[in-house]
Amino acid sequence: MSKIEVKNVEGKAAGEVELSSDVFGIEPNIPVVHQVVVAYEASLRQGTHSVKNRHEVSGGGFKPWRQKGTGRARQGSIRAGQWVGGGVIFGPQVRSHAKRANNKEKKLAMRSVLSGKLADGELVLVDELKFEAPKTKQAVALLSALALDGKRVTVVVDDEDINTYLAFRNLPKVNVIGVSESNTRNLLDNGALVMSTAVAKQLEEVLA
Repeated sequence: MSKIEVKNVEGKAAGEVELSSDVFGIEPNIPVVHQVVVAYEASLRQGTHSVKNRHEVSGGGFKPWRQKGTGRARQGSIRAGQWVGGGVIFGPQVRSHAKRANNKEKKLAMRSVLSGKLADGELVLVDELKFEAPKTKQAVALLSALALDGKRVTVVVDDEDINTYLAFRNLPKVNVIGVSESNTRNLLDNGALVMSTAVAKQLEEVLA
């Protein structure tokens, strides 16, 4: 078990919490993190890009001139790739860009990111991250108290905590996600990762 300092909403030390070393204290596996992030970003690509080849372009159903005797280069169709208005040679076609990463790799990648954030001092735990009303002003005050002004921050909140989600969502450089939305890229793509101790325990249960 690893002991991690916990802060309150005023940015002051509020004690320590013990978290599993198997989730927050491993040696980060950088190749697996890279593989999982590439697979995630590839899955976001639509793959709907498409161009017409020489068989799909309208026209060109005849030979423009005879094969020999004209002094010009032989041509078979005015819709070949070298003609203006012709088809595109080796252009993109509709396809899936998806890459596969299995569940063990995904969990290892998330554990690696969480461990790396903790080792780099970029993981901030708050004793209680729950707002009574969706006040963006309170969210700004919290980030200021935690000395995170101007940083790119990812805030992980409980899935049912709508008020906290709404309080953070309009802030620039802040990405707020529910704990069920957590993935390697979201946890990695920031300068600081903020969550409550309860959310950290939820991640620990899933990734242990």
